[in-house]
Amino acid sequence: MAFETREQVLEKVIAKEKPDCPHCGETMSLWEVPLMTMDDGLGWGTPYLYVCFNDECTLYESGWKNIEENYGRRASYRCMCYPESGAYECMPVWGPQGGQGQIIDDEVIRKQKLQDEKTEKGLAVLAECLVSEDKVTVQRILLDPAEPPRVRLKAAEVMGDVGDTVSIDALKENKYGNDILRKGVEEAINKIHERHYTRECPFCAEIVKKRANVCKHCGKEVAGE
Repeated sequence: MAFETREQVLEKVIAKEKPDCPHCGETMSLWEVPLMTMDDGLGWGTPYLYVCFNDECTLYESGWKNIEENYGRRASYRCMCYPESGAYECMPVWGPQGGQGQIIDDEVIRKQKLQDEKTEKGLAVLAECLVSEDKVTVQRILLDPAEPPRVRLKAAEVMGDVGDTVSIDALKENKYGNDILRKGVEEAINKIHERHYTRECPFCAEIVKKRANVCKHCGKEVAGE
């Protein structure tokens, strides 16, 4: 199963229609799971859920008495729903405001949709660059921190297909601040070397032919290195 970032999961969830609470019929809110896990230490297995925050929901109203009688604690339940399976469960809360700090409002959704549009546009540009072998545009996108992460990661992949050895220094000198992207760039550099039958001199780090016996830059023997 392919790993998905929180951004990718949010993109998929936003595209879905919000469900209605089965207890009160109110449209549920999109909710970001906090980084802290639940009491069982397992968490919910997803970064986003749908939660009913209607204080007149029958589950929430009856939950106070139910938990106090059975567990001797002042708490209640909110109805929650898993976006992927559509399964409903109960989420414990300890007050009316419990969990409301993680509600994803319309402004967040709007920004995410704009990000999705920018991602779609960036991927389309990269597809054209691959066909035209436009390594200059690909490199610009890859090195631009303002581009969406998915677009930059795709740019690294395309750079491996269209880049040349001149591109390598710029790729290596840039700081990416992201392990996944950094790994993608390393794979792109390796692919460029494979395509051009080159490698890096172990002594001076300059690029030499893969079959070279002596580095033309520092004069040291590199055969077998």
